[in-house]
Amino acid sequence: MRHAPARLRDRAHQVRRDAFRRLQTYSIIAVQAGVAAALAWVAARELLGNPDSTFAPAAAVGVIAASLRHRARRTTELVVGVVLGIAVGDLLIFGVGTGPWQTAVIVFLAITAATLVRGTGALMTQAGGTAVLVATLTPTAPDLELARTANAVVGGIVGLLVVLLLVPLNPLRTVRRVADPALDAFAREMTASARALTARDARAAEEVLDRMRAAEGELDRLDEVVDAAMEVVRYSPVRWRNRRVLAAYQHGAEHMDRAFRNSRSLVRRIGTVLRDGETVPSQLPAAVERFGEAVRLLHREFLAGHEPTGARERVLHAVRDAGAACRQDIGFSGAIVVSQLRTAANDLLRATGVPRAAARRQVRQAAAGHPG
Repeated sequence: MRHAPARLRDRAHQVRRDAFRRLQTYSIIAVQAGVAAALAWVAARELLGNPDSTFAPAAAVGVIAASLRHRARRTTELVVGVVLGIAVGDLLIFGVGTGPWQTAVIVFLAITAATLVRGTGALMTQAGGTAVLVATLTPTAPDLELARTANAVVGGIVGLLVVLLLVPLNPLRTVRRVADPALDAFAREMTASARALTARDARAAEEVLDRMRAAEGELDRLDEVVDAAMEVVRYSPVRWRNRRVLAAYQHGAEHMDRAFRNSRSLVRRIGTVLRDGETVPSQLPAAVERFGEAVRLLHREFLAGHEPTGARERVLHAVRDAGAACRQDIGFSGAIVVSQLRTAANDLLRATGVPRAAARRQVRQAAAGHPG
């Protein structure tokens, strides 16, 4: 077992590194939110002549800061939620008046209405929040509804203009900042697993497994960032040229995440192989090493905008090596390592764009030793 101070130092280093990476990735949100808030305030005050323009910058920041992904949909939900809250609030106030229990009923029905139109949390929050304002402030501010709706529309539009046209994120740079550490860590741990197998070091395999558990969030963040980048290249003319590269990442992100999770199960079984003293044919660590090389190569080919033929060849080579190991004197857990590698290889082939049936066929043929 490693000493506690060493573990604490490693953990502190990991936290600092993660914080820096998050700052690099998400600092653009702070810039966009500041610009959008200022422009929305000016637009509501100067263009609409609205003396109380507070909600316009709030709406703009809400569109930008809540999430990197699905901002166009979030803007629609923002406006729809406001309108829904106003409609339900006005209708009930006309019939039952205002007061504590009336406010409770209005909010309940506004959120229920948002649920019935299949609204997400953002739409329900806006509907409920607007209903509260309508129920509590209508007697003292009778024109609240129109002003809030106008501000919501202005804020949402300004927020979208900022993120798509005025201060759009650089989609390739943003994706690379997340993909580089995530996929490099994935490939690096596969290499470390292969070394643990070669050296018959069970403790090293356990440390690899710990690091892979800690790195799981990296691939989750990649999925979010790729979605945000795709939204920019879909709607922002200045980023249209990046569509092909990002489309490959968008298709591959889900399958790469599955490959990572299956590889973690593979590493867990490697630890069992080593603890139980099972035979380790030389082809088995070679297969794991080549699988890690395929992950690295896939990332490079995606960034270059190339068809990932090299990654496909490397992953099938890994499957052939694993199949050769399985045909030798191999133990029960070793056979499961081979099976897990085949599953992860199938996921990685899917990430390169190979259809489901073709990926299964190619993995099956490679495991049997066929070169094609």
